[in-house]
Amino acid sequence: MRRAADAGFRAGAAAWATALAIATGCARGDRPPPRNAAAEAPTPPSDDSLLLGMPHGIEIWATLRRQVEDSTGGRCVERALEIRDGHRRTRGPLLYPRDPPIRVNDSTIRARLWTHCRPGDAYLVNLKSGQPVRAGK
Repeated sequence: MRRAADAGFRAGAAAWATALAIATGCARGDRPPPRNAAAEAPTPPSDDSLLLGMPHGIEIWATLRRQVEDSTGGRCVERALEIRDGHRRTRGPLLYPRDPPIRVNDSTIRARLWTHCRPGDAYLVNLKSGQPVRAGK
């Protein structure tokens, strides 16, 4: 009788060990390890682009964007200017130049206004105030 009990115990233990090995093997081999979705989420691209570096750490950035169409249905992206000086950020009311701004001097840049994918007037932009003034032709 004891032999039958030992045989039954061994058979049960062997079945349990086999089931455990299969379950553990599947967990390790067939399924990928759990992932941290937050750590693997792609970083969204920044819409801000550095356009021009100026003396004394002032930078001119393209920030906001808008998709527009011209009169023939052609599409383009127009961007807003932002002047950054340390922690100070000044949005230029001169919205949506497409050409890179040009340094005039340490306190002024020249930027061309674009409207519906077409170039317009050029403006001189004060880097302290962000205020544009139409440039002479």
